[in-house]
Amino acid sequence: QVQLVESGGGLVQAGGSLRLSCAASGRTFSSYAMGWFRQAPGKEREFVAAIGWGGANTRYADSVEGRFTISRDNAKNTVFLQMNSVKPEDTAVYSCAADGQGYRIMPATTARLYDYWGQGTQVTVSS
Repeated sequence: QVQLVESGGGLVQAGGSLRLSCAASGRTFSSYAMGWFRQAPGKEREFVAAIGWGGANTRYADSVEGRFTISRDNAKNTVFLQMNSVKPEDTAVYSCAADGQGYRIMPATTARLYDYWGQGTQVTVSS
């Protein structure tokens, strides 16, 4: 079992930056691919970014490519999402997720492949 707790959300002006963190419990964190997803009011949950278990492979949604960066610190059981040049359309609840399969070479972009989820953190971008 893995428990995930997000932090770092808040209110930021358009063009600004925000760094989200996701702290994980469990000794097998380093074997899990990790992902960030978001859900805006009235919209479906969508993929944002993912990182492989070793940190070498990353994937991004087209809408955030070049602005957001996902990274991980396996020694601290934490995954990060650095959000730069944010836009009002980035406003959503951001959730991190862990892929329980373990050692997946290329991290998944599909939510159904992730087994563990955090509660989410609200990010609001003002124009």
